[in-house]
Amino acid sequence: MKGVTRDEPDGYPELALRALVLWARVGRYHPHMSLIVVSRPLHGPFEVPGAEVRIGPKGGQRSRAELLEFVAGADAVVSWVTERVDGEFLDAAGPQLRVVSNYAVGYDNIDLDACAKRGIIVTNTPDAVTEGTADVAVMHLLAAARRLSDAERFVRSGEWARHGVLGPSEWLGQPIAGRTLLIVGAGRIGYATAVRMLGFGVRVLYTSRSPKPNFEHAPLCARRVTLEEGLREADLVSVHTPLTDETRHLIGAEQLRLMKPTAVIASTARGPVIDEAALADALHEGLIFGAGLDVFEREPEISERLLSAPNVSMTPHFGSGNTQCRAEMTALTALNIRRVLAGEPALTPVG
Repeated sequence: MKGVTRDEPDGYPELALRALVLWARVGRYHPHMSLIVVSRPLHGPFEVPGAEVRIGPKGGQRSRAELLEFVAGADAVVSWVTERVDGEFLDAAGPQLRVVSNYAVGYDNIDLDACAKRGIIVTNTPDAVTEGTADVAVMHLLAAARRLSDAERFVRSGEWARHGVLGPSEWLGQPIAGRTLLIVGAGRIGYATAVRMLGFGVRVLYTSRSPKPNFEHAPLCARRVTLEEGLREADLVSVHTPLTDETRHLIGAEQLRLMKPTAVIASTARGPVIDEAALADALHEGLIFGAGLDVFEREPEISERLLSAPNVSMTPHFGSGNTQCRAEMTALTALNIRRVLAGEPALTPVG
């Protein structure tokens, strides 16, 4: 295997040494080789010299028992956002586990306390997901404002052909240019989303526990507001806050009632940040104009009431899913693991 080396002990027979090196190259034996378990295939080269890499199957949802069996013996694990990394998971991996590298910016799927008690380093991929996820946030804001999801169904179903040419007052959406945008969660992705929206001449508001100079200075010149103030003022709402105990159902029925009936909301954060049942009710009752979602409370399952709601665009949690972002995520994940296994600090640790 590429990158595998072995120091020759004094007096070791040359023939036996060659046999050991050969076994090492085919991954059968190496006394110091680390095992890296990658739960799902990644995009781009994943290179950790001197390590055996075990990659999980493409697609689908494995059972919990299968996942626990798969990670047994790992020195490092690359986890996906839907995989719960808790005490049971860590025990299944074994006491030799040194690092869990989450292939995402969020890490609400990982029990940080359980990892800390075992001395396990946790890392994520914060910068690598920014651009792709911001693209999807803008996509959903535009889709909700212009009724893209319903309009596409109207065309594909043949209803447009049966209906005939649209009249001047039909299929009207909401304007975007010059409107007010609220960023909920003023991190990297929220900033990148706001910058993209400047091209539409929007006025930017943001929520954050503390002031964010990069938001308040040019080019955004944004104003910090409370969530309630922002929801009342905004025409466009984009949600980017991480999922914590405090942000679970941060936007529920009460908050949705504060929004304008012409407003739209998009989320590329984590599904439970928005109360999905309350959002479905708000859409059915016309309390808000539309929604765009890349994340859901119990994904990949989505409630029937939300699926049947008017003017809601949906994508399968693929915010960072472009070739450049995923290649950067893979490279950063490998770099974090290489550093930890070499006894060096992780580049992007969490916790």
